[in-house]
Amino acid sequence: MTRESIPTRDDDADGGKPTRILLVTGLLGAGKTTALRALEDLGWEPVDNFPVRLLPRLVSTAPGPSHDRNSAESHPLAIGFDSRTRGFDPQRVIAEVDALARREDIALSTLFLDCGSDELERRYNETRRRHPLAGDRPVAAGIAAERELMAPLRRWADVVVNTTSFSTNDLGRTIRELFAPSAPQGMTITVSSFGFARGMPPLADLVFDMRFLDNPHWVDELRPLTGRDPPVADHIAADPAWQENFGRIRDLVLSLVPLYEAQGKSYLHIAFGCTGGKHRSVFSAESMARELRKTGHNPGVLHRNLDIGASDLVEGGSRTG
Repeated sequence: MTRESIPTRDDDADGGKPTRILLVTGLLGAGKTTALRALEDLGWEPVDNFPVRLLPRLVSTAPGPSHDRNSAESHPLAIGFDSRTRGFDPQRVIAEVDALARREDIALSTLFLDCGSDELERRYNETRRRHPLAGDRPVAAGIAAERELMAPLRRWADVVVNTTSFSTNDLGRTIRELFAPSAPQGMTITVSSFGFARGMPPLADLVFDMRFLDNPHWVDELRPLTGRDPPVADHIAADPAWQENFGRIRDLVLSLVPLYEAQGKSYLHIAFGCTGGKHRSVFSAESMARELRKTGHNPGVLHRNLDIGASDLVEGGSRTG
């Protein structure tokens, strides 16, 4: 996934804020509908399949900086369009939006959803839908034609998200991370846990494998518990390998965070993995979040695989897991 800085503007001189507009586009089947639904849940007002040439008219009806930003009409706009939109012309879209973005009463950014061709073809075959640009040709031909058509918009977009390996939940979580109105302006840090048996997290910047620690799964009274429970925490902390090695991980992360911030990185995802994602990785993620809070950060904490039954099945297959 490519994340570039999302444009923002300072408040106008009269103390109001410019109208926030997010244009959502991309390849058909890459997740535009899912993204718009996630934005709606965040308080954005979604408008799908909207002719971009009519955007100036739409903006003229939106609340200006002098309006009450807490009113029902003050929601930021999320406008979806794609190659099916009437009068679609990528170069014209770019020219019109660039002209609109120069207005001081508008804070405009663009999101492009991309996806690998093989995965797009699989999605079309799964839903048995025809690709609008394929005509009587195979779906792969329609995908290739659309990719070429949309290339200028992909290069121009402020944010590009590749959804090839994403589930619907993955994309929704990414949209929340990127566009939540309450998101802090500084670097957003997420600390997560996961189980290697279910695959690597798709968005992690730093991944630490905690399977070198003694596994609480093999202690009968600890097996039903999770890394959030004190008995499991005490068991892991008593492992001689914990103190020294977690200390090294902590020191590395704390030394890297200000360097990432200095480079203008907006999001940092630190992931801890174990076999099932229930004990060691959960305790490690919670411990790292506490260390980050001590330094003034406010990380979000996600536990991807904290499912007791499923974790037991995974870990039960390997004595060394």
